Amino acid sequence: MSQDFAITDHKVLVANRGEIAMRIMRACHKLGVAFTAIYTAADAASGHVRLAQEIGGEKSLYRVSSYHDANELMAVADDALCTALHPGYGFFAEDYRFARRVTKRERRMIFIGPSWKIIRELGDKINTKRLARSLEVPTVPGSDRPVYDEMEAERIARTVFEFQLQQGIKHPLVLVKASAGGGGMGIEEVYDIDNFRSVYRRIRNYAMRQFKDEGVLIEQRITDFNHLEVQIVSDRSGKQPVHFGTRNCSIQSTGLQKRVEVAPGFSSRDLSYSFDADKVLDDIVAYSLTMARKVGYDNVGTWEWIVTRDGSPFLMEVNTRIQVENGVSARISRVRDNADVDLLAEQIRIGLGEPLGYSQEDIATEGVGIEYRLIAEDPDNRFTPWSGSIEQFHWKEQPWLKVHTHVPTDMVYEIPSDFDPNLALAIIWGKDLEEARQRGVSFLDDLCLTGKSATGEPLKSNINFLRANTERILRF
Repeated sequence: MSQDFAITDHKVLVANRGEIAMRIMRACHKLGVAFTAIYTAADAASGHVRLAQEIGGEKSLYRVSSYHDANELMAVADDALCTALHPGYGFFAEDYRFARRVTKRERRMIFIGPSWKIIRELGDKINTKRLARSLEVPTVPGSDRPVYDEMEAERIARTVFEFQLQQGIKHPLVLVKASAGGGGMGIEEVYDIDNFRSVYRRIRNYAMRQFKDEGVLIEQRITDFNHLEVQIVSDRSGKQPVHFGTRNCSIQSTGLQKRVEVAPGFSSRDLSYSFDADKVLDDIVAYSLTMARKVGYDNVGTWEWIVTRDGSPFLMEVNTRIQVENGVSARISRVRDNADVDLLAEQIRIGLGEPLGYSQEDIATEGVGIEYRLIAEDPDNRFTPWSGSIEQFHWKEQPWLKVHTHVPTDMVYEIPSDFDPNLALAIIWGKDLEEARQRGVSFLDDLCLTGKSATGEPLKSNINFLRANTERILRF
C-alpha cells in the first residue's frame, strides 16, 4: 500500500478494544480518516461499539471471535477495504511478525506504529542494551548478551557486586536470569557472591530444560528507584525525533503494574531532591533522542528508565507503541501555543506518511498532569481483580479534567471476565504540583462508582488507593 495517499484517502482498522479503541476512533474522526472497529461477543456492551456506530460510516463495525486472531483481523481489513491498521496497545502492538505481515502481505497495508524492523530491533532487550552501551547510554550494570561460560559469568557477577558496593549499597545482590525466559520465569537473586556458581548452574540447567537454550544474563538488582519515561515522536523519515517530556510512573501495584502516572517526571520547583532532578530529566531525554536518531525511529515510542536514589539513570527498555499514559504527556504539552495536543492523532497522521511539521523548539510544557487508572480490583488483597456489574459511574465535569472510559454511564455494565477490569483513565491538570494534587483528590472524592458482584457483594475498586497515594506523587 502506497503511503503517497492523502491521509483522508485512508481507512484504518482499529485492532483493539475499550478506551484505546475509542481514542483511536476519535482521532481518526478528527483527522477526517475513515475507520473500521472490531468487537467480540463479550464486548458487545462496550462504549467503543456504540461510538463506532455513532461516528463511523458503512462497514465501521465487525464482530470477531477474538482480538488475538491475526487471520480474522486480516479478513476484516480486506472486507472493509482498510488501507492501514492501528494496533493500539497490548495484543499485536509490539509483535514485529504481525507488523511485517501487515506491510508485506499481498494486499499491503500500513502498520501505524514503528516499522517492523525497528520493533524487532528494540523489542529485543539484549539488543537494546547493546545498542545503548554503544552510544554510551547508561544501562543496568551486567551482561549485554547471554553468557554460557561459568568463569565469565562469575567475573561479571563480581563486577556487578563491586559496582554496588562503590555506590554505597549495603546489601548488594545480583539477578541471574535465563536469557530466553520471560514473565518472571528462570530468575534467582544472589546475595552472597560465594553462592553464585551454584545458582548459575541451577538457572543454566533450568534454561536448557525449559527453553533449550542455557544462556544466562547477569544484572544488578535495583530495588530503590523511580520509574521514569520519555515520550518520543518521529515521522517516517526517522531523522528529527522530538520529545513530549517525561513521566513518572512509580506508584504501582504490588505486581508492579502502573496505577498513577505524572508528567513531568520530577518537579524541582515544588519538591527538593537529593540530586539535580532537572539534569536527570535533561539527560534521559538526550539519551532517548540519541537512540531514536541512531535507529531511525519512525513513529511514537517510549523510552523507560530507572532512576536510583542518588539520581543515576539506567535505561530499562523501549516500548515501540503508544502507551496507556500518552494522554498525561499530551495534557501538559503545547505545540506552537496549541494546547489541544493529541498524541494518538499525531501517531496516525505521521504513520500515514505526513511529515511531523514542527521541531523541538515548537514544543513547550506547562503545569503538572496526573493520570489515575481506575480499576475494579482489591488493593487490600494484592490487587485481585473484581468481577461484577457497574451500576453507577459518573463524575463532576471540570475544565481541568479528562476521563477516557469505555464503560457506559447510562446503563448497568457487566465487566467482561475475558479482560482486565480496567474502567477508566482520569487525567487532571494543574498549574503546579499542589494544584494538580488538590484537583486529583477533588475528582476522586466527587466520583460515584458503585456496583455489585453476582453474589451481591459491593464493588471493590482502587479509588482509596489512588487517593492515599496522591500526596506522595513525585516524591522520591
